[in-house]
Amino acid sequence: MSKLFNNDKPIFIQVREKIEDQIVNDQLKEKDQAPSTNQLVNFYKINHATVSKGVSQLVDEGILYKKRGVGMFVAEGAKEKLMQQRKDAFVDDYVIGLVQEANKLRISETEIFELIKKVKGRDLT
Repeated sequence: MSKLFNNDKPIFIQVREKIEDQIVNDQLKEKDQAPSTNQLVNFYKINHATVSKGVSQLVDEGILYKKRGVGMFVAEGAKEKLMQQRKDAFVDDYVIGLVQEANKLRISETEIFELIKKVKGRDLT
């Protein structure tokens, strides 16, 4: 397995997330040609079926679209769609638990905001 991947989740999901990251970070813009499955296979040195599964999910969700004989391209609205999906996941994965724990500890909204500002002010790299 390539050192670019970890064991936390299936590789096809990580391939998908790498493409999503490129779209969210404006490395790939709407209507740009996305890397082909063959390019991804050669770059990451992983199985073609693994790459195809991740890419197919993006096509099924309308993030990428195929032009027969030409390649895959970033769909219009792909970035906005991904940003909304990620914001929703952020709420589910982090905010709900944070609010539940804050309620248990009787931390006020003001205190939560102050804690967030304090953390955001740190160098987290």
